[in-house]
Amino acid sequence: MGRRRQDHYARQAQRDRFPARSVYKLEEIDRRTRLVRPGRRVLDLGAAPGSWSLYLARGVGPGGFVLAIDLQPLRVELPANAHFLRGSCFDLGVEIAAAGPFDLVVSDMAPSTTGDRGTDQYRSFELFSGAVDLAAAHGRPGSDFAGKIFQGPSFEEARVRLRGLYAETRVLRPKATRTESYEVFLVGLGRRLPDVPEAGAPG
Repeated sequence: MGRRRQDHYARQAQRDRFPARSVYKLEEIDRRTRLVRPGRRVLDLGAAPGSWSLYLARGVGPGGFVLAIDLQPLRVELPANAHFLRGSCFDLGVEIAAAGPFDLVVSDMAPSTTGDRGTDQYRSFELFSGAVDLAAAHGRPGSDFAGKIFQGPSFEEARVRLRGLYAETRVLRPKATRTESYEVFLVGLGRRLPDVPEAGAPG
């Protein structure tokens, strides 16, 4: 067979001037959960090539802000209400704290796949867990989260963790996800207040 044909979403991304088809995953998640709203401050993890960052910056408007982070450079120029940091989000805690707290944390991070599904799923779980750690540390009370994870043995552990942090959780598989992919998105809505021991209660 020759070169694989671009699908509908890839062609649509070209028409809409987004660098990747993945933007339509975020668009559907947003449509179903209303994550992206004017004035929100957003932390975008795994931002390259930049489609999500563009969508987020447009959605939060001039009164909002997007901090985009990735190991790879972006392929787009971001508007004035967004800023890009190149590096590992797990090494940029000081910079993230300075830009926060955030109303929304999103993660499209995925591991470099090995072809071994168990290995790839566990690495995806580790990235997802790291993103949740950042959301727990830098998300405001009432904030939201959406992160990609590969389905597998660690999936339920990830979902239980999210349920402990957010008032509502959902599992979404956007239509733009490729048929052969086993990725889904776990969404947490309404970050709970951190537990504070009552006065006189044992620590």
